[in-house]
Amino acid sequence: MAKARNAISPGRNEDYPEWYQQVVKASGLAERSPVRGCMVIKPWGFALWENIQRELDSMFKATGVKNAYFPLFIPLSFLEKEAEHVEGFAKECAVVTHHRLEKGPAGGLVPGGPLTEPLVVRPTSETIIGESFSRWVRSYRDLPLLINQWCNVVRWEMRTRIFLRTSEFLWQEGHTAHATAEEAIERTGLMLSIYARLAEEYLAMPVVKGRKTEAERFPGAVDTQCIEAMMQDRKALQAGTSHFLGQNFARASDIRFQTAAETEQYAWTTSWGASTRLIGGLIMTHGDDDGLIIPPRVAPSHVVLMPIVRKEADRQAVMEYTDRIAAELGKQVYHGRPVRVEIDRRQLGGARNWEWIKKGVPLRVEIGPRDLADRSVYLGRRDMPPRSRTSLAWKQFVETVAAILDEIQANLFRRALDFRNRHTRRIDEQEEFYAYFTPRNPEKPEIHGGFALSHWCGDADCESKLKEDLTVSIRCIPFEGGREDGKCICCGKPSKQRVVFAKAY
Repeated sequence: MAKARNAISPGRNEDYPEWYQQVVKASGLAERSPVRGCMVIKPWGFALWENIQRELDSMFKATGVKNAYFPLFIPLSFLEKEAEHVEGFAKECAVVTHHRLEKGPAGGLVPGGPLTEPLVVRPTSETIIGESFSRWVRSYRDLPLLINQWCNVVRWEMRTRIFLRTSEFLWQEGHTAHATAEEAIERTGLMLSIYARLAEEYLAMPVVKGRKTEAERFPGAVDTQCIEAMMQDRKALQAGTSHFLGQNFARASDIRFQTAAETEQYAWTTSWGASTRLIGGLIMTHGDDDGLIIPPRVAPSHVVLMPIVRKEADRQAVMEYTDRIAAELGKQVYHGRPVRVEIDRRQLGGARNWEWIKKGVPLRVEIGPRDLADRSVYLGRRDMPPRSRTSLAWKQFVETVAAILDEIQANLFRRALDFRNRHTRRIDEQEEFYAYFTPRNPEKPEIHGGFALSHWCGDADCESKLKEDLTVSIRCIPFEGGREDGKCICCGKPSKQRVVFAKAY
């Protein structure tokens, strides 16, 4: 039997990085920009981001967070106040040195009007927000201060990939100030739990919650907590981080307050963020060799209706039937909001169906004269093979659409969790560890083991050696299931915990 052709070429097992790029292109999520390393997010991709944004924003506000906006440009002197922070970001900063263009000697435009102080295009906003906090906070009565902003940031990346690593990307960054360390630490954990909930309940992406090692910690932070997800090439993707900054940034920005005892103290601060990288994670968690698969809870549209008209005499009746079904679907509620419906009126034959398969819409519905006569619809689910379709009475479909979407959502999470479990191994022998992370096929170096739960003594030299030998890093020290006695996978010294090792994006 001839092998069925797929919509995306090459497939995941042939060339994973190229498969990813082809899925982004075929699904209409985004495209490369004329500006090196940047991307244009197309309407389908931006609608997906808006849905992610809406859910996160709602979760933030439920904990008392308020949105604000701060400048894109940060004076260089602000970054220099926190030495470790500026060192961590220095190589990624884009810098503005002039404030206008002038006609040059050859007739072109050249920079003119040098700035008295260079401005950094924000790589993150701790320092510029800290300056505002230093003016907003005077007393313990002003605390806690809970602020978030939705914005873009710029990090001058050398090697870029759409959504995963671009020179400019969209994100949110939360910043809070507190009267006690305990309160700030609690906020750090609370925000991480929100990211985990978004990933698992909305993106259907299983994650491991844990703490970063000192080497992987956010520059200037006392503690960095993270969620790590496994992609289908078995690499890890950091999907969200939350940082306890201690008093480091408060000292640098002079965020002080008068306590109830009328003494003066520096505030305790946090920061936390998630970005459009989540879309890249969604692609690599669920996509297949036919394109994108979008979990219903964040899908730009839940259902696409595709009327089929081969004879002009059938057009009006089929279109009216389609419009009626769309109207009834729009009255149904899925996860607190109306079911979102597209009607694709183009008559493109099978190409139209494949276009929506590649875009990842959860439900595809074909409606023709025969369906009209039977008062039915012809239904395809994106979590099933493309040719696996079924006929349903249209009223039954309308009444059960929310349940079907929930079933797809749960199925995607279950598949991703099963995949992660199959490729997570407890490893205690160094020889097995090295073999696990050594590509079996040198022509496909991206194919490797997965997650290794192995012991680590806590020594940065061991962490560095494994990274140098295998390009494997400690993704996190997990909050659950890691505490036990053992021997370090690198040096053999006593260890009290297992950590998650993996190759990563």
